[in-house]
Amino acid sequence: MRSPRKSASAAGATTGPTPTRALRERAVGVAAIALAASMVIQNAMFGWADAPGYGDPIQDVLAWHQQNRVVVAIAVGQEALHLPLLLGFLIGLHGLVGRRGGAGVAWSRLAVAAGATLSAVFALYAVLWIGVVLSADGLAEPSPVFELAWQLHAAAFALALPALGTTFIGAALAAHAAGLTPPWQRLLGVAGGGLLLVAGAASLAIADGSALLFVGLPGLAAWLVWLFATGVRLVRARTADRPGDASISDEVA
Repeated sequence: MRSPRKSASAAGATTGPTPTRALRERAVGVAAIALAASMVIQNAMFGWADAPGYGDPIQDVLAWHQQNRVVVAIAVGQEALHLPLLLGFLIGLHGLVGRRGGAGVAWSRLAVAAGATLSAVFALYAVLWIGVVLSADGLAEPSPVFELAWQLHAAAFALALPALGTTFIGAALAAHAAGLTPPWQRLLGVAGGGLLLVAGAASLAIADGSALLFVGLPGLAAWLVWLFATGVRLVRARTADRPGDASISDEVA
């Protein structure tokens, strides 16, 4: 026969934590959607401004940066926003997964570690891009300092690809193992993250302007789709007003 204290504790475990868990899921989902939306806007802005590629002639790169300082300023500002959104999402996801235990915990730890590395690399990427713009000011032709800053900026982007791929795979496997996402999102994470890892293996070539960069672009697109889909699922988490109700995370097999 169970004691009254034990029975009360069991009832509280059934009804009490569920609304709080749903609120946490929504907060993590909002971070995912905000990160994906900002990245989509950023890439659309690059397309609109016809940003140069890493394989373009250095003279064209110089001319573009002299004419589009505001575009770079906005993009760098977005990178400053992406850092807390990415880390907040990954740490929040780790918390959701950790409450469920199981294999997802190890994958979520991998995602957090890789995400921290990715944040550091993207911070370097943004700093070097600032250096590119500042060194371009007043130049009639590319200087050695400008060329070096541009090459280092390209190298930082190339090295961000495997970090993002590892983050993607870890987060996708963790979320699915915890029952937060359906199987197709796990497959999307493994496939998209794998492409980013493959592209990252050619970091030197990509930094030198190789078209191998395009191997990783579908992986980046898959990351954005996964973020949106995961964010929407978490935001739609249901609060429970009575025993037996569950958040959306309880409904995914």
